[in-house]
Amino acid sequence: MSRIGIALDLGTSGFRGQALDLENKEIIATVLTARHPLPGANVMDHLNFAIELGLEIAHSIVIETVNQVIDYLQVPVNNIERLAVCGNPIQLSLFEGIEIRDLAYAGERKKKLMGIVPPNRDAKKLTAADIDGLKLPKKASVFIPAAVKHEIGADALAMMVKSNLLDCEEIALVTDYGTNAEMALKVGNRIITGSCAAGPALEGQHIEFGMLAAPGAVHDIEPEIVGFRCFVLSDEMMSVPGDLVDLTAPTVIEKGRARIAGITGTGVISIIHESKAANLIKLPEIKTPDKRLHLGKEVCFTEHDIVEAGKAIGAIRAGFITLAQEAGIELSDIKTAYMAGASGTYVNAVKALQVGLVPPGVQKIYQVGNTSLALARDIVFDPDKLWELQSLAQQLRTNHCMFGESQVFERAYLLELSLWGEGMPWEQYHRFSKMYKLPELIEPTKNPEVIRLYERDIPDLGYRGVSYIDRVGYTSKVTFPGCTGCGTCIEKCPEKALAFPDNNDISILIRPDRCNGTACKRCEVNCPEKIFKFSLISFLPETPISEQNNQAKT
Repeated sequence: MSRIGIALDLGTSGFRGQALDLENKEIIATVLTARHPLPGANVMDHLNFAIELGLEIAHSIVIETVNQVIDYLQVPVNNIERLAVCGNPIQLSLFEGIEIRDLAYAGERKKKLMGIVPPNRDAKKLTAADIDGLKLPKKASVFIPAAVKHEIGADALAMMVKSNLLDCEEIALVTDYGTNAEMALKVGNRIITGSCAAGPALEGQHIEFGMLAAPGAVHDIEPEIVGFRCFVLSDEMMSVPGDLVDLTAPTVIEKGRARIAGITGTGVISIIHESKAANLIKLPEIKTPDKRLHLGKEVCFTEHDIVEAGKAIGAIRAGFITLAQEAGIELSDIKTAYMAGASGTYVNAVKALQVGLVPPGVQKIYQVGNTSLALARDIVFDPDKLWELQSLAQQLRTNHCMFGESQVFERAYLLELSLWGEGMPWEQYHRFSKMYKLPELIEPTKNPEVIRLYERDIPDLGYRGVSYIDRVGYTSKVTFPGCTGCGTCIEKCPEKALAFPDNNDISILIRPDRCNGTACKRCEVNCPEKIFKFSLISFLPETPISEQNNQAKT
């Protein structure tokens, strides 16, 4: 193991890394983080955090987590010669430590008035010495792929290249399903790209018992003669039969092969589909005695979860409606769909089609795995691919649709929010859709052909296998003058991100990776003394990252 490379997928909901043997062209090991290290649940939260608290702090937290991932891969650091990262422009800009404000504001005039000069986001070959805080040999090469435009980045290039969309002769759509959903529509020789902040529900976050794709996560349910069988991810990240449950009550009919720890985003989709089919859900309500759907004694699904899932599903459906309108086609013209990312891999594709995550006229669905990490790995093994991607990015820049500035997207998403959050009848949905002159939302295909290329989103975990980091980044500490130590902020935090120190100190310890950030601020709102100020938190480390690594490994 003389020469080593590192491939990183800097996802919005978490990081994925692999150590690569450059001599033998094989994967050594894989590391997954349970969440993103920055406060917030989507790219806009991360962007707001970096703007309000400072780019330097956001960059340092991201880099500390990258160092943590590399440390967990347990390879000789001095032997690392190359590192390639892939992700959306916000994540890659935070990694590089360059200007991010241009990604927060639309309109060139406004940016000019604010003195914002967009940085160069073309493909780059740097060294580790150019990335402040990166603990690699200074001369190690760092490869950063090109962004297409604004919020469409290297991860979007990855899903197009690795899915083989570019070679498809039919009208086709590829989507990377996650907290930030990137999509590209191919019509003839034209490719139109778009991106939307779908929300964290498809990654199992902002769901009461939600979790990322990890051992113990329910990723699917199927009806049986009595009850519903849960399908759970094993320690090897393979699907195994879990408990047989009665969704209407917290009971287990029959024990399965794996313990249920929570619900991943794909499980959310399956629960909604099966519960609607069983008349247990009538949007946005759950028709059970306690208004909950039970996956055994400890895990359940709530009406709040339906609304959160609806935001994600609605954003993606509004996205491909907008791209179809931009291309001048009907949704029925889209015959092939590619589903990328962890959610796109583990979700039941037919159920995803039925609930609205796939264009309704699709006849073939390909599930293609984690394309972002795969592309980073390709670049590590063959750095020349970096410049091939640069050429592709330049071609796509003239065909990018800004959903944030699209009236079509605004209207389509408003209808989706009314459907999922307020129970708008379908007849009314279709009437408004026709009035807005949107592409017609036809009935979904009954039996599409599903081609699942891999059993898990990362097909090859390496000969050492996979490990997980539950706690990423570092713990911060803040003391507010006048704090009485009542603990209301800790009690009201929905993600359990706050705690008191073990001693009698009334300072507050904060885990940024659990914090929902500027979009939440329940700590500040619920403080009875009104002295908790989120903006005053420095987010500087209280506990050294090396110490946290040792604690986590133990």
